[in-house]
Amino acid sequence: MRLLAEKDLPTYQHSLRVGALCKRMAAYLHLDEQQTSQLVQGGCLHDIGKVGIPDGILNKTSPLTPGDWAFIRQHPEVGTTIMLEHGDVDKEIIEIIQYHHERWNGEGYPHGLKGYEIPVFARICAIIDTYDSMVSDRPYRRGLSFEEAEQELLRHSGTQFDSYYVDLFLNLFHTVGVNPISQELHE
Repeated sequence: MRLLAEKDLPTYQHSLRVGALCKRMAAYLHLDEQQTSQLVQGGCLHDIGKVGIPDGILNKTSPLTPGDWAFIRQHPEVGTTIMLEHGDVDKEIIEIIQYHHERWNGEGYPHGLKGYEIPVFARICAIIDTYDSMVSDRPYRRGLSFEEAEQELLRHSGTQFDSYYVDLFLNLFHTVGVNPISQELHE
């Protein structure tokens, strides 16, 4: 994580928020201690492969070119390689890093997995990753409100995301009363 913080502070902060939301989701799902740890660590490390993306692409405020996107799309594989070289890392954490951009309908990357081929923690992390990206301010746009982000998640439920976990994630906010855009997560 130190490498990511030094390379790209906004991605590092995003990763911490994703990890914090993964922890809340794990509690909501009543995951055991080991599963909670795996989901939280995977959430924190999901974008670790961005350390291999050129700074000019990571910090770009104009639209990305097809070549830029080719670099961005490599980060799950780069992250997987980094973690496998790191040593003893749980398979579930590696799966989150590798598969968090796979899509329920098979149109994601890097492997085009679909539906239940995508490991469950990667499916959960994909929702949380996208949610935090939508509600966070970027140099080129303001973040969406919770209501706007909720509508986007629902719009992509069953195509980009596993609808079961979209519903559970949104229920976390509606029934448990978790502040969806918590100030402590954005500091």
